[in-house]
Amino acid sequence: MIRRREFITLLGGAAAVWPLAARGQSKLPTIGFMGTNALAQSQPVAAFVLRLRELGWIDGRTIAIDYRWAEGSTERAAEIAAEFVGRKVDAIVTSGTGPVLAAKQATSVIPIVFTNANEPVSTGLVASLARPGGNVTGMSIQGPDLAGKRLELLLEVVPNLRRLAIIANVGNPGAVLEISEAEGTARTLSLEIVTPEIRRAEDIAPAFKALNGAQALYVIVDPLLAPHRVRIHTLAMGARLPTIHISRVNVEAGGLMSYGPNFPDLYRRSAELVDQILRGAKPGDIPVEQPTKFDLVINLTTAQALGLAIPESFLLRADEVIE
Repeated sequence: MIRRREFITLLGGAAAVWPLAARGQSKLPTIGFMGTNALAQSQPVAAFVLRLRELGWIDGRTIAIDYRWAEGSTERAAEIAAEFVGRKVDAIVTSGTGPVLAAKQATSVIPIVFTNANEPVSTGLVASLARPGGNVTGMSIQGPDLAGKRLELLLEVVPNLRRLAIIANVGNPGAVLEISEAEGTARTLSLEIVTPEIRRAEDIAPAFKALNGAQALYVIVDPLLAPHRVRIHTLAMGARLPTIHISRVNVEAGGLMSYGPNFPDLYRRSAELVDQILRGAKPGDIPVEQPTKFDLVINLTTAQALGLAIPESFLLRADEVIE
């Protein structure tokens, strides 16, 4: 397994070297990897690289991987996509509805593989899961489908919950769908909902000031919010709010709990889609896949800081307890 520190070092070297290396090794197939945040994605991307290696695609020897990081900026994502198109990379790999749309708008020819995206059909990324069509395929994370499960889990830990806040980037179509699903489930559970709007990073702090007595926080993470996970945790702890997220990385940053697909597994399977494309398959003919592995993670240190007593039965069901 690649250690996180080693992988970050690797990424730093790749960012500096590959524009030159690619020119010197123009015969190597090139993947343009447009990531959200190097630190947040280090473990999943390491899984992606390892799976490519297992399939015979070794970075620097049989393939070139050119890493770029958008850091939640829509404008930066568009710039990176345009750069990859200009360089005529053989495939673009990215994640999140916004970056995938940016790549799709930049090219209708170069294959695009998304490692994770919310509702790819409803948000217009693909025509259907079985037959994506066009030049895009990838992995769906079923965010809206799991919204109800997350709320049920949150109620087990915060049994007296009556007022729930949901924060998300309302400019992200996939996040809007998840908000709608969470609100629907919340109504059946007799929960009041408050959803302050976030459209840019500068809206995060003001959003916390508009939570109006919320007792817990559902965070819908996307490329805009992902780089600010530590800041979100700090604000949530300041407001004494238990939080629930989709992925482990947010719990590792101090969030209370997460339930969602295993992201390293999604990235490994994305590497398999890239392998098919590099061997001649058309992305429009490769079905969009859905998660098969799901993780429940809880941060016991955060729970203790919030004064929450986590039921033993809940801890036994968790895939990971961070202490």
